[in-house]
Amino acid sequence: MKHILLPTDFSENSWNAIAYILELLKKEECTFHLLNTYTPVIPNSRFMASSFQGKVLEDGSKENSLKGLKDILARIRKSYSNKYHTFKIKSSFNLLVEEIRNIIEEEGIDLIVTGTKGASGIEEVFLGSNTVRIIKAIKECPILTIPKNFKYVRPQEIVFATDFKRYYSKSELTPLLELAKSFKATIRIVYVQDQIKALTEIQQFNLNILRKYFKGIDHYIHTVSELNTVSKTLEVFADELDIHLLAMLNYQHSYMERMTREPVVKSLAFHTQVPLLVIPELGMNGPKHSRPKKDLQLVK
Repeated sequence: MKHILLPTDFSENSWNAIAYILELLKKEECTFHLLNTYTPVIPNSRFMASSFQGKVLEDGSKENSLKGLKDILARIRKSYSNKYHTFKIKSSFNLLVEEIRNIIEEEGIDLIVTGTKGASGIEEVFLGSNTVRIIKAIKECPILTIPKNFKYVRPQEIVFATDFKRYYSKSELTPLLELAKSFKATIRIVYVQDQIKALTEIQQFNLNILRKYFKGIDHYIHTVSELNTVSKTLEVFADELDIHLLAMLNYQHSYMERMTREPVVKSLAFHTQVPLLVIPELGMNGPKHSRPKKDLQLVK
């Protein structure tokens, strides 16, 4: 059984991400962990004891958080009732990334699914979004981000972007391989180069290894010239070939790391029209643990 973490801020964008993954995994046994974190701002007031005021605000925020989670469960039951799916809800007075780390360790999370915009709906500064924080901080499991307004479509065309400079183990690519096999999808391996030149011996070796991993899966190699930034290049490629999902590994000097550093607010990684699967480098933080947490509420 898979354990999927669904952070939510109760926005329609986060609901869209939930709806996507429920449809994607509708034939698989899964436990979905719905998470909402809250950190109320405590105003400074000389007329009210800070400890009392903080308790009142926290209690109110927790009540709203739990109500929001229960409302989502009711919406799921109405629109996506599925005998293969069970749910746990968690309302936490904590920072989002810290609580995600806790749940990964305690529940053995296999995948995090999140939307790419928060409740404000405002175009956020690139490094200010929750999605970017999660991608930069969480290295224990893959992260799937769903763009605002993206409606589920069976993923039959998947891009795997790489520069062939790093050896990928088959274990690292397992999430991508499983998706491709489950949906009989075509994988398009895309190499973005800033200047025209032949692959080095190491790059050619890594390409050959990838071909072995993808044996039995329809796959093609595409070499494209960079258009100002990696993100813009992949955005154009995805649009022209009607791609349904973009996948990248996240490690030092990878395309993913370069994109999170690009000084462009509307970068592909978080404003694209297709879902993005971010796969962490294997073994960076050791094995996951599975230990049930007492204050999680299981809902069948």
